[in-house]
Amino acid sequence: MKRIITYSIIALLQASVALAQTSVSLAKTSSKPKLQKREKYEWQGEIPTYVETLKKELTYPMAWGNSPIRNFKKWKKAAREKVFECMMTPPKAAAAWDMEVLGEEQRDGYKAQKIAFNINAYSRITAYLLIPDSEEGKNPKEEAGLLSSAQNKKSGKFPAVVALHDHGAHLFIGKEKMIRPFFIASEEQDADGKISEKKKAANQEVLDDADAWVNQLYDGQYVGDYLAKHGYVVLSVDAPMWGERGRKEGVDRNKYDLIAGNMMMLGRDLSAFMTYDDISSTEFLASLPMVDAKRIGCVGCSMGAYRSWMLSALSDRIRVGASICWMITTDAQLTRRFGRKENGGFANCFPGLRQYLDYPHIASLACPKPMLFINGTKDKLFPVPGVKDAFAEMHKVWKSQGADNLLDTELWDIPHSCGLKAQEKMLEFLDKNLK
Repeated sequence: MKRIITYSIIALLQASVALAQTSVSLAKTSSKPKLQKREKYEWQGEIPTYVETLKKELTYPMAWGNSPIRNFKKWKKAAREKVFECMMTPPKAAAAWDMEVLGEEQRDGYKAQKIAFNINAYSRITAYLLIPDSEEGKNPKEEAGLLSSAQNKKSGKFPAVVALHDHGAHLFIGKEKMIRPFFIASEEQDADGKISEKKKAANQEVLDDADAWVNQLYDGQYVGDYLAKHGYVVLSVDAPMWGERGRKEGVDRNKYDLIAGNMMMLGRDLSAFMTYDDISSTEFLASLPMVDAKRIGCVGCSMGAYRSWMLSALSDRIRVGASICWMITTDAQLTRRFGRKENGGFANCFPGLRQYLDYPHIASLACPKPMLFINGTKDKLFPVPGVKDAFAEMHKVWKSQGADNLLDTELWDIPHSCGLKAQEKMLEFLDKNLK
């Protein structure tokens, strides 16, 4: 009897091994891509074959001029409410900011702080804060005798800027794309308080990556540091999924869309959370004692530019915005006419919003604020015809309010980038409208 049982066990083990081997073999086979030859299909790339028909059905009934609301303030209120409605359920507000300074570093003309604060009820995040050198209550231009007496009176606190980082399909760093990172003792120590070579190496990897990214997209100059040298308090935070707000398992760009889909299953929108956090970080910046809450602007390139005009459109705290290399119409974004390699994405997707407003219509909610838009003729992500159409839509709105002189839209002979000249133009625009 024992022998029979033994044989049975052996037979089961052999069968299990054979099944496992078969499973491995099938897995190997199934992992190979299969070419399915189709005579009929409904999707090509990332968009449906009938995309042009769908776009014809987008009439944007809530755009200024299309909407039956003729009072501009009432239109802005109604259009904003529709945008927020399509952003789905917002994150709950934090009970308190509870700011903590984790460490600081003196730089040339300003102080860099790494801080932590509650951006919403779910997330306590780290951020970089840059504060210009001078006595509290004084502007560097005041000290140099460059301000009039009237300007001196209003210069009790610094103007401030929210520096919004880009996408770039590069999620390893976020705020570090805007402000040069530095590292504090607690980040380099093990539990026993000793310096960890492993952590030091990890920190160096972040710094090297940030320097390489800034060399590639920003001509080697950190935008936030550049603005701080010129008298602005600068705040930069990670967007959800970037930098220190990423996945436990590590960076994987391909997981972004899956995570965005899971958030929608929870009744939340990941892109909207980014915008809500940008609004919240602006409110936090306005609460700081060294900041003039009436002189706050925002800047960004690429996705940072999108974030900049979205923030300008939806927050009354923002007085001026600058967006480098992100403006287009949906018609030009979702088409095969221009040979674009990317068509849309979850990073700027609010469910159902296109039934009411297009990108330039939303940006126009910032009117009559001073706004700067620069796009590049060599930018393959944003075809020039779509950029021109978007600019024209925005100018219609600013003109209708007698404020067209406050909207600066420019096409430069540049690729998708924010180089030194663009940053110089950005600073000039901020100085004109915030100082």
